[in-house]
Amino acid sequence: MELRHLHYFIAVAEELHFSRAAERLCISQPPLSQQIRDLEDELGVKLFERTKRQVHLTEAGKVFLDRSYLLLAQLEQAIAATQRIGRGEVGQLAIGFVDSAMYTSLPEMLKGFREQFPAVELRLQEMTTAQQIQALYDKQIDVGIVRSAISEPGLSVECLLPESLVLALPENHPLSAQTQVSLSALADEFFILFPAKLGPVFYQQIMQSCEQAGFRPKVTQEAVQMQTIIGLVAAGLGIAIVPASMQNFHRSGVIYRLLQEQISNTGLYLAWRQYGSAPVLSVFLNLVRKTAQ
Repeated sequence: MELRHLHYFIAVAEELHFSRAAERLCISQPPLSQQIRDLEDELGVKLFERTKRQVHLTEAGKVFLDRSYLLLAQLEQAIAATQRIGRGEVGQLAIGFVDSAMYTSLPEMLKGFREQFPAVELRLQEMTTAQQIQALYDKQIDVGIVRSAISEPGLSVECLLPESLVLALPENHPLSAQTQVSLSALADEFFILFPAKLGPVFYQQIMQSCEQAGFRPKVTQEAVQMQTIIGLVAAGLGIAIVPASMQNFHRSGVIYRLLQEQISNTGLYLAWRQYGSAPVLSVFLNLVRKTAQ
């Protein structure tokens, strides 16, 4: 039995007239009559009672009509669901992100995605950059939002939001009187940094920039979360170089100043596996790219 047999049967059952059904199906009557006979032979029952003037459904035909409607409806639903998945409109998307990303426009991007694709289940996991790299390899997340332009085999990386770095100072720090601060002026300061093992690229960017300014930072504290780093600055334990978006984290006792030197390759970056990605990931990447423009 083929799908066309169901369509032929339904047309005859609804028209109760072979000529009208054939016209509706855009075929001639003899082939239609033969297809119905073939269907009846395959089922082993009569679906229609035929006379010279009338065609009626048998009891078996009535049952088969109801089941045919149900089967075609289920088929249409299956096709529609499959097409929606293929277009990335349905499914799950696991997203890793660094904590500081929540102080950028990322929340608005996620909100826009949820509004446009409500049937996609978002699973968000706060992770460091290093944790996200491993989670991508382990297929625990589909896309990562990391703090630096990482370079890892098998992963695609793309800048989402370029971002400058700023200096976070205790509010009573002598350098607070300046609108811009040179890195060389920080040579005698104590630094609060993100751990190298959890964000090696970001860590190295700061270290190398300071070394180019003629000194190696004196690291007095390390903290995994940017909010904690800002809190330690407020406590007067040191200074920190942080993404400019952290200025959206309002914390008393801290002020921010621009750096005279630009530290390259800073910002938020998207990272995902180069192969085996689901359609929903492509939809997400396209949307956040447009939103970020």
